[in-house]
Amino acid sequence: MGILRAVLRPFIWWDGQTLNTQIYTWFKGVVVGEDDQGNVFYRSRDGRRRWVIYNGEAEASRVGPDWHGWLHHTYDEPPTEAPLRKKAWEQPHQQNLTGTAMAYAPPGSIRKGEPKPRRDYEAWKPK
Repeated sequence: MGILRAVLRPFIWWDGQTLNTQIYTWFKGVVVGEDDQGNVFYRSRDGRRRWVIYNGEAEASRVGPDWHGWLHHTYDEPPTEAPLRKKAWEQPHQQNLTGTAMAYAPPGSIRKGEPKPRRDYEAWKPK
């Protein structure tokens, strides 16, 4: 960790764990597993609390459904011990893209950069 990052740490809590979370994790956390995005999941020594330390931006939609279920006590066993069965129709997990350049834009949207929006209607003109 660089000196500048250490100085800015209290002000950039959204881009990693805070100092309090790190200290709490050192003393009371037990590593349970890691997902494909590098997020690390912990539980308290008594097993009552569960949390995640994000790899980068703290965005909840970056947690897949299997780990989400474990974090919210839907499943007792973490996905590392009892992985969920995947259905043939399931798509890979994708984080929420709203507000990014990769967000969905419908046909004719000004965000697509089309020179002229497509019109599929006839405008009404009074006689």
